[in-house]
Amino acid sequence: MSTQKNVQQKAGTVETSPALRLDQEKAEQLVDALNTDLAATYVLYHQLKKHHWNVEGAEFLEVHEFLGEAAEEAEEAADELAERAQALGGVPISGMKDLQEAAPVSPEDNDVYDIRTSLSNDMEMYGDIIETVREHIELATSLGDHATAEMLRLHLVELEEYAHHIEHYLEDDTLVLEEATH
Repeated sequence: MSTQKNVQQKAGTVETSPALRLDQEKAEQLVDALNTDLAATYVLYHQLKKHHWNVEGAEFLEVHEFLGEAAEEAEEAADELAERAQALGGVPISGMKDLQEAAPVSPEDNDVYDIRTSLSNDMEMYGDIIETVREHIELATSLGDHATAEMLRLHLVELEEYAHHIEHYLEDDTLVLEEATH
């Protein structure tokens, strides 16, 4: 096994692809935006997994499965975002510290909360990510990168769908009766 290390491309750099025909400055802006979305998506993924692991209560199974599915979707989206950043000539962010620093959202702390609080925190994070992705769609469109804009539009549809489902979970109407507080 070779111990030689050859850095093929330094993190934080962009080497534009001649095939995609985007100039350096545009590619750098797009890779930066994609890395921001990638970071936010991984923070969301980890928070959803935390809630998936810790959900309890009468509606456990349905919410557990929903959060697992939402986390899987976030993981798939992160992969697409990273692959597009790489295709544009960038280096996708991958280190946990770097991901958290680049994310426009912050995860909740490590404590375990009731599921209503957890879902409220998830919905807030989805909303913040939705706003950022909308801005990045506009950026990609204005820079003439319609492929990235389209990919982000599809990502936005998924984000909005999961946020909307969480909104329904948080409605007051439920078949489960609350226990009387003492």
